[in-house]
Amino acid sequence: MRPGPLPGVDVPGGPGGAAGLPRCAPLTTRLGVTEPASDEPLTVVAAGPGGAARREVLAALLGVPSGMLVVPTGSTLLVRHDRTATRVAYVPGYSKPHSYGADQAAAGPALARPPRRVELHLPEPLLRHFALLDTPDTDTLGVAGGRVLLDAVGRGGALLFVIGADQAFGAAELHLLTQVARASVAVFFVVTPGAGGWATTAETAGTEDTGESVPSPVDPAEVSVEAHRAALLAAVPSLAEARWFPVHQAEHPGLRRALVGWAADEGLRRASLQPPELPGERGRVSVPPDADAGAWSEWLERQSRSCARSIRQHLALELANAHLRVVQEIVFGVGCKGLPQLLDREMEALSLLATVQCDEAVRAIVDEAAARVLGAPVAEGVRRRIARATRLRLADQQSGRDLDRVLLVTSTAGVGDLTGAAALDALAGHPGAPRDEVLPPVGVALSGGCWQHWRSPGNDDPSGARSWAQRALREVELELCREVSRRFEVIRLSLGAVLSDALDHGILLA
Repeated sequence: MRPGPLPGVDVPGGPGGAAGLPRCAPLTTRLGVTEPASDEPLTVVAAGPGGAARREVLAALLGVPSGMLVVPTGSTLLVRHDRTATRVAYVPGYSKPHSYGADQAAAGPALARPPRRVELHLPEPLLRHFALLDTPDTDTLGVAGGRVLLDAVGRGGALLFVIGADQAFGAAELHLLTQVARASVAVFFVVTPGAGGWATTAETAGTEDTGESVPSPVDPAEVSVEAHRAALLAAVPSLAEARWFPVHQAEHPGLRRALVGWAADEGLRRASLQPPELPGERGRVSVPPDADAGAWSEWLERQSRSCARSIRQHLALELANAHLRVVQEIVFGVGCKGLPQLLDREMEALSLLATVQCDEAVRAIVDEAAARVLGAPVAEGVRRRIARATRLRLADQQSGRDLDRVLLVTSTAGVGDLTGAAALDALAGHPGAPRDEVLPPVGVALSGGCWQHWRSPGNDDPSGARSWAQRALREVELELCREVSRRFEVIRLSLGAVLSDALDHGILLA
């Protein structure tokens, strides 16, 4: 996901650029649906309220028993194509995924906490066109879970919303669909029979001869679909182009054809966005003889510190808002037993937000610093080559090691850590395309011990839970602030070394 440059971050040719003062104003970036990147894999994200038989709809699409799609509460299920059926669980706090059988009767592994995602690989031809991501019920997501879902929809490109005939769109669903409607993603609605089947609605018409009323044949499924569609469009009229499908039986070829057609069109669209070769991706890039040999380094130092400070301030505000939501849910909502799931979802959304903000700020810094040295804005291919060179320099910096670090909230309200790319991968509810950013993603999650602590019957103390949550979030804030500062200091040193070598040798890229 690549939204536009962060407000207040200097970019070549913009306000505060080469002729202006470096600044990084308070950030306003939020997680949401964005334009899918060209290299993101096509994914249909399934969502909807509980009790709508969403799992049965997906099982019918894939031609498997619905029991194969069961995952722990709060986890996402990612279904991909492979020649062999396998199923693995990715659990925060573990450096390796846990494998268990892919058949319906296979029991999952005994884990200290639920996985962020379960991956199921199946030899189903439909999955050659796109992956399927089943998400937790929309009525359990909360604010943070909604943001995580919107991020997945934006990167995947399509939303499959499943609702029952006896259900109505709630406030959470309408807010989610309003956000989705603002982006260029495809939306498909599926209406399933309710607990009592389809509504038995019949229209009557008077006859001219006898004046008696006789029922006119109607399709109750179509009536239910039209009722749901009218209710949705009254609140979100911009979804008028979305397609609707009543599911009468296990097979629904119309929905299958619609999804395959979307994948074909979207695949071509994304392929056309990425040229075979980016401008500046090859060839020598020389430094002009009159290049600025000094002022750029001072600018780089000030800009790095300014952006780190702005991101720290913004994350502190996000954590304060998360604390208010957590306290409210402890007292009036999920209680102590639901605290781990709630807080873990808040940490997932916070991790995605911190990653997006760091990526955008670093990208803008690389663009501006290179433009100052070369005397002109750089092409996208040149920027990526500079980013790769900067990334290689990270290992040479002592402070740049172990940046692929996972922060784990412990049962004592402290923060531990685990390093490694595999540990970070276990945190992703929806892994996307391989990253080409300079820095690895930011990762925060709850440890298994924390999960077990609050699910113990002896720890059902709302007052103690509120105090614990306050201390834990304060520790997360302190650790995240240190991590953000360290990351931008590493960027300053690594990018500075790349540009200094370029000035010394007169060649930025050979």
